[in-house]
Amino acid sequence: MKVLKLASRIIIGLVFMFSGFVKAVDPLGSAYKFGDYFQAFQLDFLKPLALTLGIILCTAEFIAGFSVLSGNRIKTGIWGVMILMVIFTPLTLVLALTNPVSDCGCFGDAIHLTNWQTFGKNMILLIPAIFLFINVKKPGEACTPMKEWLAIIAITILFAIFSLLNLKYLQLIDFLPYKTGNNIPEGMIIPDGKPADEYLTTFIYEKDGVEKEFTLEDYPADDTTWSFVDQKSVLVKKGYVPPIHDFSITTVTGEDVTEWILSNPGYTLLMISSKLDGARQENLLNGFELGEWCVSRGMAFYVVTASASDMASGFENGLTFCTADEITLKTIVRSNPGYMMLREGNIVGKWSWSTLPPKETFVNEMTGQQLKKMTRRSPVLVAYSLGLAAAVLFLLISPALLTNKGKEDLRTS
Repeated sequence: MKVLKLASRIIIGLVFMFSGFVKAVDPLGSAYKFGDYFQAFQLDFLKPLALTLGIILCTAEFIAGFSVLSGNRIKTGIWGVMILMVIFTPLTLVLALTNPVSDCGCFGDAIHLTNWQTFGKNMILLIPAIFLFINVKKPGEACTPMKEWLAIIAITILFAIFSLLNLKYLQLIDFLPYKTGNNIPEGMIIPDGKPADEYLTTFIYEKDGVEKEFTLEDYPADDTTWSFVDQKSVLVKKGYVPPIHDFSITTVTGEDVTEWILSNPGYTLLMISSKLDGARQENLLNGFELGEWCVSRGMAFYVVTASASDMASGFENGLTFCTADEITLKTIVRSNPGYMMLREGNIVGKWSWSTLPPKETFVNEMTGQQLKKMTRRSPVLVAYSLGLAAAVLFLLISPALLTNKGKEDLRTS
């Protein structure tokens, strides 16, 4: 029995902590997923709450898992796990049956699961969750409830701040296909042997005023009494989709500059604003100032947005404005505005508006050492993440807590 309890705690604790962590490193990604849900279920009025709900969810998952694994307020943690499971298991079943959103986002962009896979995962997790819920009893008194609550509250606050720092400084770990070091053209290649999309094609022919549908196998190719009317193709099986499949940039005047950007042997800096009216004016002006500096030094610079062409043209600051798909821009960089620097299709740097290096550092003659210094992770985010990891690890393996939990750990009735 003790082995089953320990195994259940480890499974539930690690899965929930991992799920919360991968969402916390990309809070905007969680917000976008909430937005997809709200749109699918016609709850658009909730979209302003998407980011807040995303941070609350990832924090709740992490703290529930931490509580179960560490033993701090374990009954509260198991109740939290059960509440989350009761809410999301039926929801994932609905998603699996209706498929309004292809990926539920339960593990952020770290692991992609179909809706049926997600529902199956939840059904499996229900087994250890229910087992713990049935067998948990009142904890012992070796560690006071006050100390346990202080530990939970402290980790909750620290974890929520961690999520906000990732929002400001970009992800500590980038799980997206446009992460620094990737090559965009290579990410667009479909490897040999991968399945292609499969379509069912039908032909509509008319004879004596009556229309009839035929397939490729039985359509009246040699019967001149039938007249062709129309053709329909329906996707019946989705084929392989490369990690990058929608990278296309066009100037507001209609010129496609995608190929030039991806093949430019020099540096190309893209200032990306999914929606210009959604960015702070001060941050946009700083970006435009950087653009003017780059252009004056011979570096290619483009402002890329999903805003309407007339809005982009309205700035009239001499910079080249381009348009691209909004989802693509949100995938490239989780910041508005954000920045991505390319060289021959290689992503050599990404920044948010708050981590952008001084404009004087952007020159065509950048050395590898200079570029490495410009693209390193924010020291604030790195130091804070290490501190949070140390605090969590300490509370997980603290001898005093382990001794306490070893005596009373989930006693049966």
